[in-house]
Amino acid sequence: MTLSLPWRLLVTTARFWRVGRVCSLVSGCGSTRPKRVIDIGHIETLRSITEDGAHIVIGAMATHDTVLGSDLVCQHALLLRAAVAEVADLQVRHRGTVGGALVHADPASDVGAAVLALEAELVIASVGGATQTVAAKDFFVDGFETAVQGGELLTQIRVPKHTRWGALREVRPVAHQWAIVAVAATVQIDGGGTIVQAKVGLTNMGSIPLRAIPVERALVGQPVADEAVRAAAASAAHGTNPRSDLNGNAEYRKHLVTVLTRRAVLMAAGA
Repeated sequence: MTLSLPWRLLVTTARFWRVGRVCSLVSGCGSTRPKRVIDIGHIETLRSITEDGAHIVIGAMATHDTVLGSDLVCQHALLLRAAVAEVADLQVRHRGTVGGALVHADPASDVGAAVLALEAELVIASVGGATQTVAAKDFFVDGFETAVQGGELLTQIRVPKHTRWGALREVRPVAHQWAIVAVAATVQIDGGGTIVQAKVGLTNMGSIPLRAIPVERALVGQPVADEAVRAAAASAAHGTNPRSDLNGNAEYRKHLVTVLTRRAVLMAAGA
C-alpha cells in the first residue's frame, strides 16, 4: 500500500488510525467518534528507518520497539532511544508508534522532550501531496494539540545525527507510569572541555513539552564542571507552568526539574 490510497479515502468523517493504546483510550472516552477509520499501519514508507545525509529519517508509523532495535538510532540518536525505552510496557512498545506519541502530544511524554533536545524536524503531508517541515520547537501547540491539522498526516521524524552527547533523567512514581518530571539534554563540548552547544527539553513542566532556553544560554561558554552546570540549571523552571496533582505539586516539580537538569547535562557531557 502507498500513501496515495489513504488520501483518496480521507473524507471529513474519516480519521487516520493505527491500533494502539492511546487510540483505544481516546475512542473509549469519547474524545473522537469517526464514522470511518483508515488503517495506515501497512504503508512501508511510514514504518522504515533510514538515513539521509546528516539526518536519520524515522517513519511516523515505526513502533517504539522498531526504534529500540534500530542500529541507526543506536549510532546517531541514543537520546531518542532512551526516551522510547521508557514508554509504558513491552506490549505498548510493540504496538504504539513514535509518530503517534508525538501527535498525541501528551505533556507527560518523554518522547516530546527528546525530539526538542535533538532539534528534530517533523514532516507533515496533506491532501494533494504537499508537505511541510516543522521544527520540533514549533510542533507542539497546546496540550494534546500539534501543528498537524485536519486533512494532514505526520509522515517522518528527521533527527540530526548525534554521537554520544545526550542524556535523559527522570523521576517516576512507579515503573511504566508517566514521569513526574523528565529532562532530555544534548551537550556538545570542544577540545578544551567548554560547552559550545546545549539543548534541554522538559517533560511535565507545562501543557506542552518545553525547551529550557535560559539553561541553554547559560551553559554555552561554560566548563563542564558541577558548579557551572548547577548555576545554569537553577533557571530550568523559569517560564514553566507545571501542574499540581497526586504525584507532586507545582513547587515540587520546579525543584525537581533543576536537579534533573543538572544531572542530565552532566551526563550528556560525559562528566
